[in-house]
Amino acid sequence: MSDESGTVAAVSRNEAYTFTKPNRDEIVLVAGLGVEGDVHAGVTVRHRGRVAADPYQPNLRQVHLIHAELFEEVASKGFHVPAGGLGENVTTRGINLLGLPRGTILRFGRQPSKASSPGLAETSAAEAAVTAGAVTAGAVTAGAVTAGAVTAGAVTAGAVTAGALTGEALTGVSVPTGPAAMGGPVGAVLAAAEAATLDEATARAAAAVAAAVERDAVAAGMAEDPRPAVVVAGLRNPCAQINGFRAGLLKEVLSRDEEGHPVRKAGVMGVVLRGGPIRPGDPIAVELPPGEHGPLERV
Repeated sequence: MSDESGTVAAVSRNEAYTFTKPNRDEIVLVAGLGVEGDVHAGVTVRHRGRVAADPYQPNLRQVHLIHAELFEEVASKGFHVPAGGLGENVTTRGINLLGLPRGTILRFGRQPSKASSPGLAETSAAEAAVTAGAVTAGAVTAGAVTAGAVTAGAVTAGAVTAGALTGEALTGVSVPTGPAAMGGPVGAVLAAAEAATLDEATARAAAAVAAAVERDAVAAGMAEDPRPAVVVAGLRNPCAQINGFRAGLLKEVLSRDEEGHPVRKAGVMGVVLRGGPIRPGDPIAVELPPGEHGPLERV
């Protein structure tokens, strides 16, 4: 657990491919898929550039979060960017999103009291369909899983075993094993990662998501936390479309440090760990992963 906490400033979604997303009174997270009714929800990649490159890559970009402080920063330089303007689903306040390590869990809403009856947060019918062993060929429709990405029987207990996410890209990366690593609905994303050829940054992000799923499963065995939750996987990679939205804005969210390394400031991407509604004003709790922290990379 971290002492850091924040609040939800705005929530946004769109069922169509547009650069910006309209604000909503509420969005509903669906574990293992993303935001219900959002064009970028799915087990495999949904962003058009990623689909064109390889439609079978795991979708580690199910939820896009941006800190509202970024909009204030660019406003001082003459750029008006409203919440949802850069296509994010959740606009936060009070959290240094860019400084979080991969595998951080963000939980939304009030923590239930110990006297409360244990139970899951509100979920949709789509989430119920994506349970351990329920993701078979054709089980998730409407583009959530592209053809062949998650095959019949791919998501079963133990499908993500030692070495399942290995290969040259994952050499030296420790991946949790056993049923806990499957994480129910999130297991479909991990199965897609297993089936795909991953670059090193994506491989590290997938391993961090798997580890977070296992941590949550172990914690749930002691006291289940029903709040909607997202695992932070990596950084958004800003593209030229940002200049189409506001000419010259790209240089404010994508630059280089003194050593020439890219500095990406357009928010973070994550995978839905637990489903449920998120509304403006909801508190956000930050749970850092144990041990040595790995910095966020682009996903």
